[in-house]
Amino acid sequence: MKILKFVLVAFFVTFFVEKTQAQDWPNLSKYSIENANFDLSKSNENRVVFMGNSITEGWKSMRPKYFLNENYINRGISGQTTPQMLVRFRADVVNLKPKVVVILAGTNDIAGNTGKSTITMIANNIKSMAEIAQANGIKVILCSVHPVFDYPWKKGLKPADKIIALNAILKKYALNNDAIYLDYFSEMVDDKKGLKTVLTYDGVHPNAAGYEVMESLAEKAIAKALRE
Repeated sequence: MKILKFVLVAFFVTFFVEKTQAQDWPNLSKYSIENANFDLSKSNENRVVFMGNSITEGWKSMRPKYFLNENYINRGISGQTTPQMLVRFRADVVNLKPKVVVILAGTNDIAGNTGKSTITMIANNIKSMAEIAQANGIKVILCSVHPVFDYPWKKGLKPADKIIALNAILKKYALNNDAIYLDYFSEMVDDKKGLKTVLTYDGVHPNAAGYEVMESLAEKAIAKALRE
């Protein structure tokens, strides 16, 4: 009887968690408390929001000192794709009234995390985020997608050329639409169109050395955005 009760409790807990997660597809709940408690009375002169996936979220864990800067707000969520980010963009970016947003997105779309997406679909979602930001007076930094030779969780997709194609679209869009293009790719790619082994621990996510490279490049882009 006790075993049956335990099984039933476990089932209903699992069902509730899965149902809740399905209802909150963009994971708006992740930063909802932090967003609600955010002090908007502070000057937003140098406020920067980093919007992204696990590469952005992991940045704060791997290099916490970088985010000791009180003007830097990390809003990365592991595994997310661009449609999920687009849905939460107002809550996690616009409502925080930053001066600048750094958008790093697209690799999980190519990996198919929320279903198949064309390069055009991915680019359009990123463009939409950029346009929402600019409509609200936020300067946009569009980051290149990091090089990937193969995804360890979904092998055989041959993402390298898709990433290069997406980056070309993002670069052109940035140049023609008053945004800054932040090129991580060129500094981090190896001769196989993947991440340099010294900059990653799994071929997709940067290690501490990889984040150091990113920080150097990001600081230049942020300084430029704050000057303009």
